[in-house]
Amino acid sequence: MNSISDTWQVVKDILREKMNPISVETWFGDAKVIELRGSEFFVYTPTRFVKETIEKHYLETVAYALNELYPGQGLVLRILCDEEMELFNEGADKNKPNYRDRFTFDNFIVGRSNEFAHAAALAVANERNVGYNPLFIYGDPGLGKTHLLYAISHVMKSRHPEYNIVYVRGDDFLNEMVASIQQGKTSEFRSKYRGTDLLLVDDVQFIAGKDQTQIEFFHTFNALLEKDKYIVLTSDRPPRDILTLVDRLKSRFEGGITAEITAPNLETRIAIVRQKASAFGMSLSPDVTEYIAENITTNVRLIEGVIKKVHATSTMFVDDGVDSTSLRDIVESIIRTEKANCTPELIIEKTAAYFSLDAELMLNKTRNKKTVLARQVAMHLIRLLTDVTTTTIGKHFGYADHTTVLYAIRAIEERLPKDPILADSIKDIRNNIMTAVSDNT
Repeated sequence: MNSISDTWQVVKDILREKMNPISVETWFGDAKVIELRGSEFFVYTPTRFVKETIEKHYLETVAYALNELYPGQGLVLRILCDEEMELFNEGADKNKPNYRDRFTFDNFIVGRSNEFAHAAALAVANERNVGYNPLFIYGDPGLGKTHLLYAISHVMKSRHPEYNIVYVRGDDFLNEMVASIQQGKTSEFRSKYRGTDLLLVDDVQFIAGKDQTQIEFFHTFNALLEKDKYIVLTSDRPPRDILTLVDRLKSRFEGGITAEITAPNLETRIAIVRQKASAFGMSLSPDVTEYIAENITTNVRLIEGVIKKVHATSTMFVDDGVDSTSLRDIVESIIRTEKANCTPELIIEKTAAYFSLDAELMLNKTRNKKTVLARQVAMHLIRLLTDVTTTTIGKHFGYADHTTVLYAIRAIEERLPKDPILADSIKDIRNNIMTAVSDNT
């Protein structure tokens, strides 16, 4: 073959023989090959949602295709989304933290909603108190948990350039562990995580309910603590509320310091707007600043999205600037885009991924218990998170009328107050959906 791009085209041709061509186009159409480095075949895809879907459902199929082209070489597919591409372009390993300026403590706006988490993170970064190990930070998506992880790594790396620092998401830890077992590389996997000086795990709740992953993480956790190595974890809830997390991990996670981050108040949001605007070289008027802070209340990522659009608009219309009408349109368009991105297709895919099912299986009326529950949860979430009618929801699942959908939604609603594990699962799926929506907004 003439180039690695030619190889990728042949891989996709092989995938079309093994998969539905529409699925190939949906999940691999925008994927671009980057590099063949050793035994790793790097491919870029724009969003984390697509990356996660490929990793959950299609890694084995791609491995088969690569083995057809390079027999005996054991090539592994590595999917990189935007944040990982920046690291890759800097020549860093995909698990190494990114030390960009916007992830420092200096650029983290402190308010009443996050001051304890910030202080605890700063203490860990400066190694002031071993009793802060592990540090467990929890709160809803988009409030700055990941920012604090990167800020800790930035300070720690500047103090100790020789430190081995590893950042990983909980779901990536799971995927890597499964891949290491399939490829007979468990010793390399364990060496990587148990040989760190600082382990940063984002969204650790994703290992809950996965027995083998929890066992592996438990031993990794203990190995690091025994060597006085630092561990920082984030989650969307405190350890005691991760219901499918085994008790021995709950007790380990609660053995250090837990710190909550809540939604910022108005004064903090105003400070965040000013800081984000300053990063773009803008000085917004007080009324513009307050309008943004008053209307984007629960997610810092959306504030950044508004600032980006304001900057783009002011650049295009230098003479007129951004008046109150155009600002209102920008804010409303961000909110509309977020809602528009929350589609039935996205909800179905995220629900299927959570239950480790193929999305198409959920749509073909399979009656086994696990698939039925996943289908009902998806219907419940579509009704909750979109404006789609029950009749339209039924059509997504191949039902002629809406009565089956109403039954499914009612079944979930009646079960939720009596089934905290199901409620926990639905919260996980909803957070996955909203994270994907924010990334695509």
